[in-house]
Amino acid sequence: MHTERIPPHPDVAALTLQRLLEALVDPVRRSIVEQLYDAPAEVACGGFDLPVGKSTATHHFRVLREAGLIRQYYEGTSRMNTLRRREIDAAFPGLLESVVAADRAERAAAR
Repeated sequence: MHTERIPPHPDVAALTLQRLLEALVDPVRRSIVEQLYDAPAEVACGGFDLPVGKSTATHHFRVLREAGLIRQYYEGTSRMNTLRRREIDAAFPGLLESVVAADRAERAAAR
Protein backbone atom coordinates (compact mmCIF):
# COMPACT_ATOMS: atom_id res chain seq x y z
CA MET A 1 0.00 0.00 0.00
CA HIS A 2 1.55 3.31 -1.09
CA THR A 3 1.16 6.13 1.42
CA GLU A 4 0.51 8.69 -1.34
CA ARG A 5 -2.66 6.73 -2.14
CA ILE A 6 -3.99 7.14 1.39
CA PRO A 7 -5.98 10.34 1.99
CA PRO A 8 -5.28 12.22 5.25
CA HIS A 9 -7.12 11.10 8.39
CA PRO A 10 -7.34 12.95 11.71
CA ASP A 11 -5.52 11.48 14.66
CA VAL A 12 -7.86 9.89 17.20
CA ALA A 13 -6.61 12.34 19.86
CA ALA A 14 -7.93 15.21 17.71
CA LEU A 15 -11.47 13.82 17.46
CA THR A 16 -14.24 15.70 19.21
CA LEU A 17 -17.74 14.57 20.04
CA GLN A 18 -19.18 17.64 18.31
CA ARG A 19 -17.35 16.87 15.05
CA LEU A 20 -18.46 13.23 15.12
CA LEU A 21 -22.09 14.15 15.82
CA GLU A 22 -22.10 16.82 13.10
CA ALA A 23 -20.93 14.19 10.62
CA LEU A 24 -23.58 11.75 11.84
CA VAL A 25 -26.50 14.19 11.59
CA ASP A 26 -27.03 13.32 7.91
CA PRO A 27 -29.06 10.13 7.23
CA VAL A 28 -26.90 9.16 4.22
CA ARG A 29 -23.75 9.32 6.34
CA ARG A 30 -25.43 7.34 9.11
CA SER A 31 -26.34 4.74 6.47
CA ILE A 32 -22.69 4.51 5.41
CA VAL A 33 -21.61 4.11 9.04
CA GLU A 34 -24.28 1.47 9.64
CA GLN A 35 -23.27 -0.51 6.55
CA LEU A 36 -19.63 -0.41 7.66
CA TYR A 37 -20.66 -1.29 11.23
CA ASP A 38 -22.22 -4.52 9.90
CA ALA A 39 -19.56 -5.27 7.27
CA PRO A 40 -17.15 -8.14 7.97
CA ALA A 41 -14.44 -6.40 5.91
CA GLU A 42 -13.63 -3.16 4.09
CA VAL A 43 -16.16 -1.96 1.52
CA ALA A 44 -15.40 -0.21 -1.77
CA CYS A 45 -17.18 3.12 -2.32
CA GLY A 46 -19.26 1.51 -5.09
CA GLY A 47 -20.36 -1.31 -2.77
CA PHE A 48 -22.75 0.77 -0.67
CA ASP A 49 -26.51 0.95 -1.09
CA LEU A 50 -27.02 4.73 -1.14
CA PRO A 51 -29.91 6.90 -2.38
CA VAL A 52 -27.54 9.51 -3.86
CA GLY A 53 -25.37 9.91 -6.94
CA LYS A 54 -21.64 9.26 -7.09
CA SER A 55 -20.49 12.87 -6.57
CA THR A 56 -22.81 13.35 -3.58
CA ALA A 57 -21.66 10.01 -2.12
CA THR A 58 -18.04 11.16 -2.53
CA HIS A 59 -18.88 14.26 -0.48
CA HIS A 60 -20.42 12.13 2.29
CA PHE A 61 -17.38 9.82 2.42
CA ARG A 62 -15.09 12.86 2.67
CA VAL A 63 -17.12 14.32 5.57
CA LEU A 64 -16.97 11.00 7.42
CA ARG A 65 -13.22 10.62 6.79
CA GLU A 66 -12.44 14.21 7.84
CA ALA A 67 -14.52 13.75 11.01
CA GLY A 68 -12.46 10.66 11.81
CA LEU A 69 -15.26 8.10 11.55
CA ILE A 70 -13.90 6.13 8.59
CA ARG A 71 -10.50 5.23 7.18
CA GLN A 72 -10.02 5.15 3.42
CA TYR A 73 -7.28 3.73 1.23
CA TYR A 74 -6.89 2.54 -2.33
CA GLU A 75 -6.78 -1.07 -3.39
CA GLY A 76 -6.03 -0.97 -7.10
CA THR A 77 -8.48 1.57 -8.49
CA SER A 78 -11.06 1.09 -5.72
CA ARG A 79 -11.26 3.37 -2.72
CA MET A 80 -11.84 1.12 0.26
CA ASN A 81 -13.61 2.18 3.45
CA THR A 82 -13.51 0.87 6.98
CA LEU A 83 -15.12 2.14 10.15
CA ARG A 84 -12.60 3.29 12.77
CA ARG A 85 -14.65 1.33 15.27
CA ARG A 86 -11.95 0.39 17.78
CA GLU A 87 -10.53 3.91 17.85
CA ILE A 88 -13.97 5.55 18.17
CA ASP A 89 -15.09 3.05 20.82
CA ALA A 90 -11.94 3.73 22.85
CA ALA A 91 -12.39 7.51 22.68
CA PHE A 92 -16.21 7.59 22.88
CA PRO A 93 -17.44 4.32 24.40
CA GLY A 94 -20.83 3.19 23.10
CA LEU A 95 -21.26 6.07 20.63
CA LEU A 96 -21.31 4.04 17.42
CA GLU A 97 -23.45 1.27 18.92
CA SER A 98 -25.95 3.85 20.21
CA VAL A 99 -26.14 5.75 16.91
CA VAL A 100 -26.67 2.57 14.88
CA ALA A 101 -29.27 1.21 17.35
CA ALA A 102 -31.17 4.53 17.45
CA ASP A 103 -31.21 4.78 13.66
CA ARG A 104 -32.53 1.22 13.35
CA ALA A 105 -35.20 1.83 16.00
CA GLU A 106 -36.31 5.01 14.25
CA ARG A 107 -36.65 3.21 10.91
CA ALA A 108 -38.55 0.32 12.53
CA ALA A 109 -40.99 2.72 14.21
CA ALA A 110 -41.62 4.47 10.88
CA ARG A 111 -42.78 1.23 9.24
